[in-house]
Formats: sequence, structure tokens, C-alpha cells
Amino acid sequence: MKDIESCEQTVIHEDIIDSVRKNMPDEEVLYDLAELFKVFGDSTRVKILWALGESEMCVCDIAALLNMTQSAISHQLRILKQARLVKNRRGGKVVYYSLDDDHVRSIFDQGLIHIKEVK
Repeated sequence: MKDIESCEQTVIHEDIIDSVRKNMPDEEVLYDLAELFKVFGDSTRVKILWALGESEMCVCDIAALLNMTQSAISHQLRILKQARLVKNRRGGKVVYYSLDDDHVRSIFDQGLIHIKEVK
């Protein structure tokens, strides 16, 4: 891995710093963004998001797909729902899950593009 380059002389570019500081989101917003990205830090949740990007599914189907217990899947879905990445709807006695909106697919797709670009 290549070492990170650093400046050979210390020069503070106040205009750049002021511009970036002015446009930087509030601390609370950045904290919430960091929390959102943490949710993507679990491979089981990523698999669930991928699956739900392909099709609306119930807990039983997701558990069978990932070879996991329904309880384990339900736990991960609860986390994804709290992060507003998935939503659910009831169809009789079955609860179906899907991605919350197109933003979730965009985040996921952009991450995949980045990973594939690096390799």
C-alpha cells in the first residue's frame, strides 16, 4: 500500500477552510449519517438488502434464502427498519418486506459500483 503524501510545508488555506466549514452539515446530521453507514457494516444485513432489492420477501423466504433462522432474520430486519432502509406490509397472515425507497437502492448500487471499480 502506498504511503499517504503529506505537505512539505505548512500553509493554511483559510479561504478553502472557510468555504468547507460554511457548507459542512451540522454535527447531528453527520452523526446520523455515520449511524446509517454502520447499518451497512454487517454482511447479513447487506445480503438482506440485496435480496429485497430483487424482490419483496417475507421473513420465511429470507431465512430460507440465507440459511438462517427466522429469529435471526427478524432481528436484522428490525435494525434495517429502524434505520428506515426497509418497510413492511401485511398480506393476510404474512408480513412482506421491501426496500424503503429508491434511495436505499441508490446507496447500495453506488457502493457496488465503487467496490467493483477498485478491484
